Amino acid sequence: MNAVARSVARPDARPDLHRPDAGIVFVSTWRVGTPERQRATVDAIAKTWESRDWPDVGLLSYSVYIGTDGDTLLHYSQWTGEEAYQEFVRTLREDRNAEIDAAVPGIERVGIDRYTLYRSTPLGDGTDTRIPGCVVIVDVEFDGPDAGRQRAWVDGVFEALETDPNPAPGGIAGHFHIGVDGTKVLNYAEWESEQAHAEALAGAGSGVGSATPQWAKVQNSPGVTGGRVTRYAPALSLSAGA
Repeated sequence: MNAVARSVARPDARPDLHRPDAGIVFVSTWRVGTPERQRATVDAIAKTWESRDWPDVGLLSYSVYIGTDGDTLLHYSQWTGEEAYQEFVRTLREDRNAEIDAAVPGIERVGIDRYTLYRSTPLGDGTDTRIPGCVVIVDVEFDGPDAGRQRAWVDGVFEALETDPNPAPGGIAGHFHIGVDGTKVLNYAEWESEQAHAEALAGAGSGVGSATPQWAKVQNSPGVTGGRVTRYAPALSLSAGA
């Protein structure tokens, strides 16, 4: 396996969420315990990856976000396909994780989910150039696999957004991902700041939207069994460098 480039860590950067060669997205969470350990783990990830060549197996980008809960890290990686990820796991992942664990012992790795990007929308006229200060991850779970229901739920959110008479001013964009297993939807939502998202949640509606029939339909969708909203700050984005 011949490496083609060094790994480069770009602090506070975000991945290109619309690159056409991204066949699959992996999202996982690590629990590390404290804000100090969050930052130490991000530093260890950057050091570990930048000391090695970029994996020439079909990894396109790897981004890390610091949870505002003071405990978690979100990992978002783009791959050409499932086979690329499995090759990385087989040949390269253990060495990297061992070095990170040596620097920050006791990391708890909490599962991993597979997604494909379905739809994205700027929450405005499409000319927004604001840089997200906060990424809000909205996880939605259904009672069984149904790809049509996943897409219908996302389409319902788009209808609610497009008909909202008073959209939250701090929202920048939403990127809706469909779980490969058919039971999940993930919205990678970009906001100006954590405060802007908190203010939107405190509005008149239930959630970030206004009190409209379209939002009520989304919030009462049949088959939805659970959901979770978590906030993160961009920490670094890794990719192949020159």
